[in-house]
Amino acid sequence: MDREQHSGGTELGRYLRARRAQVTPEEVGLPPGAGARRTPGLRREELATLAGISIDYFTRLERGKETHPSPSVVDSLARALRLEEPEHDHLRSLAAHAARTSPKPPTAPTRSVRPGVKLLLEAMRPQPAHVVSRTGDVLAWNPGGLRLLAGMEDWPARQRNIARYVFLHPTARDLFDDWGNQVRGCVARLRALAGTDPDAPDLTQLAGELLLKSPEFARLWERYDVRGHSYGRKTFHHPDVGDLTLGYQSMQLEGTPGHRLVVYHAEPGSTEYDAMVLLDLAASDSAHASRIGASRTGFAD
Repeated sequence: MDREQHSGGTELGRYLRARRAQVTPEEVGLPPGAGARRTPGLRREELATLAGISIDYFTRLERGKETHPSPSVVDSLARALRLEEPEHDHLRSLAAHAARTSPKPPTAPTRSVRPGVKLLLEAMRPQPAHVVSRTGDVLAWNPGGLRLLAGMEDWPARQRNIARYVFLHPTARDLFDDWGNQVRGCVARLRALAGTDPDAPDLTQLAGELLLKSPEFARLWERYDVRGHSYGRKTFHHPDVGDLTLGYQSMQLEGTPGHRLVVYHAEPGSTEYDAMVLLDLAASDSAHASRIGASRTGFAD
């Protein structure tokens, strides 16, 4: 992936460069200056002045020559860059990661889901729910939790990934009412992971695939946005049950390598709730038919 694409670079330096390019002088009360600007956003000297640090120190920080910024420097840079709290937290994580002298070797986390969590998924029916890995692999689901993402069930289980789905599946753009916001959230989660575990095998494989196959992913990847959303509402234009707007909540599962439980919900008696019931029943009927077909052809488990 892109951890060392630039000689001597660090994730901290790349993040600072990317965020600096997205802040205009006008936004921080500076005059735009005469003539064309060679650098989009703020110049190094402008950001250093705003943060109250020397230009030489900031240059070394951005180029990866300085890897031990103090908490006060990190906070000053966050204020100068107008970072919101999730972005500020990410900057702190990058600074801590850069300061490590012996980073831990990257490992691929387990994909196993505890039996108790699978029972919870079943108990949540007809609310669609699924468990995803830190990179968005769909590891476990209840019937509606898979069927809500129309067409994903046609992919092999190992291929089912939220980011891969929203960028590459032909149904995704029509399914999500706000597809652009959906893809930005996916990239933000992956970018946050890349900041602290850039060489992780599960991340490098997925990001490498999407960089090759999706120009939109490549464009968003270079923005270094790290703000995701853990709750809210989403509107779907579903080919089987029509339009529905559902609330959703994403919850970190303790004792796992970054697994999250994502649950969609609607008020009982509402048209959205009825649509969830239909999704759950349709998915169950489809699974039942598949089992019958397999048994008749001699391939049942």
